[in-house]
This record gives sequence, structure tokens and C-alpha cells, in this order.
Amino acid sequence: QVQLVESGGGSVQAGGSLRLSCATSGVLYSSTCIGWFRQAPGKERAGVAASRRGGGRTYYADSVKERFTISQDSAKSTVYLQMNSLSPEDTAMYFCAATGQYCSLDLVATQYRHWGQGTQVTVSS
Repeated sequence: QVQLVESGGGSVQAGGSLRLSCATSGVLYSSTCIGWFRQAPGKERAGVAASRRGGGRTYYADSVKERFTISQDSAKSTVYLQMNSLSPEDTAMYFCAATGQYCSLDLVATQYRHWGQGTQVTVSS
């Protein structure tokens, strides 16, 4: 059974940084895609960043390119989302998610089978 637990959210001023963590457990393959998504009040869930559990290429939404970085510590089975130059538009609940064994490296939410409970990020101006 795959479990994902996010942490690291909080409140920060515009221009600040946060690092989110996603602790993973259960059967995950090196080809599994791990993605970060976010959902702001009244808005649809949107993909932010994705990578394969085994490393390699990464994929980012245009809105976060050059500001956010997805990485992982395989020894700790943890995936990180480093968020820099935060703006109020980044305020949302952030979720990590995992696909099955095979996936296309993108942010199409329907291919992600397992989801964490989310961590809130609030950016004030």
C-alpha cells in the first residue's frame, strides 16, 4: 500500500522560500512518477512539478519554472519541492501524488493513483 505524507507548508512573505517534503512508503518503482499538485480555494487542482522516482528528467508547469525545483533523497524515500521567489499567487494546498509502475512524465492528474493529504502554503504580500 502506497502512502504519501506531505510536510513543510506554512506562511511566508512574498519573495520568500519554502521546501515541501513528501515522505513515501509502500511499493514504488523507479519508473513511478511522483508529482506535486496544488489547489487554491475556488480553483481547479493544477500540476506543479514531476519527476520519476529513479531520477532523471523533471517536468514543470510554466508558472513555476525557474522558481521551483523537484528533487528526491532515495535513501529517505522522500521527494522535495523547493519553492523560491514565492508570490501570493502560489498560495494553495499542495499535494504530492504517485502513479503506478508506468507513467508518462507530465502533470495529467488522472494518471496519479496515490495522493497525500496535502500541506498548506500561504504567501502574503
